[in-house]
Amino acid sequence: MSSKVILVDAINAFVIKNEGIFIEMQDLLDSFENRKIILTGANDEEIEKFGLKNMPYEIFTLKHNPEKTNPEYYKKLLEHFGLSNNDVIYFEHNEDAVKSAQSVGIKTYRYNPDKKDLEDL
Repeated sequence: MSSKVILVDAINAFVIKNEGIFIEMQDLLDSFENRKIILTGANDEEIEKFGLKNMPYEIFTLKHNPEKTNPEYYKKLLEHFGLSNNDVIYFEHNEDAVKSAQSVGIKTYRYNPDKKDLEDL
């Protein structure tokens, strides 16, 4: 059985606004050999603004069409990468996006950006 692909929320999880990559989270993720994909809704301008261009992992965005709070976002993501909902595990800070991903069968954990509690992950 292959290992799961780790999906990580971009802003307020992997990337801290105005600070850049959350290094402790990257260190944790790097400790796993799994493929990692950063999920965002950012458009080209926001990708530039939030510094998402030079990420250590591949980025997936639908540029707000639809947002991550819409289950269609996750259906398109899985289709784009040829994955099933059993192939992935996801960390997301937005509760509505968590519910949206869970609604298509993706095992999703809510990450609290205020606590920055990596042990919960």
